[in-house]
Amino acid sequence: MDSCVMRTRIEGVHLVQTTDFFFPLVDDPYIQGKIGCANVLSDLYAMGVSDCDNMLMLLAVSLEMSPEQRAVVTPLIIKGFNDLCREAGCAVTGGQTVKNPWVIVGGVASTVCRPTDYILPESAAVGDVLVLTKPLGTQLCVNAHQWLGRESFDKIRDVLTEQEVVEAYNMAMHSMARLNRNGAKLMHKYGSKGATDVTGFGYLGHATNLARNQKAEVDFELDVLPVIKHTVAVASKTAFKLREGLSAETSGGLLVVLPADQAKAFCEELEMLDGVPAWIVGRVVPGTRTARIMPDAVMMEVSTPQLAYKR
Repeated sequence: MDSCVMRTRIEGVHLVQTTDFFFPLVDDPYIQGKIGCANVLSDLYAMGVSDCDNMLMLLAVSLEMSPEQRAVVTPLIIKGFNDLCREAGCAVTGGQTVKNPWVIVGGVASTVCRPTDYILPESAAVGDVLVLTKPLGTQLCVNAHQWLGRESFDKIRDVLTEQEVVEAYNMAMHSMARLNRNGAKLMHKYGSKGATDVTGFGYLGHATNLARNQKAEVDFELDVLPVIKHTVAVASKTAFKLREGLSAETSGGLLVVLPADQAKAFCEELEMLDGVPAWIVGRVVPGTRTARIMPDAVMMEVSTPQLAYKR
């Protein structure tokens, strides 16, 4: 699933490890560094691992930039990555830097732990529910923002103002740069049966992957899609397939399987810790290890905190 779990030669000690990297998607290099870090760590958090022991940073410096531009952008990306690592309680101890036509940022996150420190994503049972810890729609927010000042903006001009696009973009930046660490901690407290983080395969894609990994013959039925405010309007004029759960996400939330009687308390405590809601979005039913968005599923627009950004 999201991380590799390996036995070590030391009895009872396991290594949980993951790597990820991607191209920039926001204008602010400092925030991009934070998003890159959050995205890597989310693979550990999806396993219920809340502490990262070591982080290596992967960075490609763009040859398309002038030396003066690289001298400004590169340190800011590194600073954002390092700052969020410190917030997560770990440190960047090394990595690899290369030259490339485009900037790339990512890392390798590793944890040495006991089997009781992680939760394998395989134990969903009929009657459990699914909780999502971040809203959907980051791809739409980023693309709409990139269209500002271009002809591409014409396709959504009649449904959104430029101010609304910036508002959605700022909410997406805050969401992508926010750690899923508290969610990982609470997975243990509230008896999670497993989780995944919602990223490149989209909401339905990751739900399907999680369903396929279950020991029991179950299905996941998703009937709520919490989405960032203004993204429903963008989706109505584009082909991102937000309603179908196929729009890619970056540094998205955890999709967590929980006992039905524990989900509400999980959401309430996570909101208290992070200052942002989490939502019960579906249920586990008998089936054939697949996931589906129900025909009557609700797209629920939500307002979340914003990172200050002025275009």
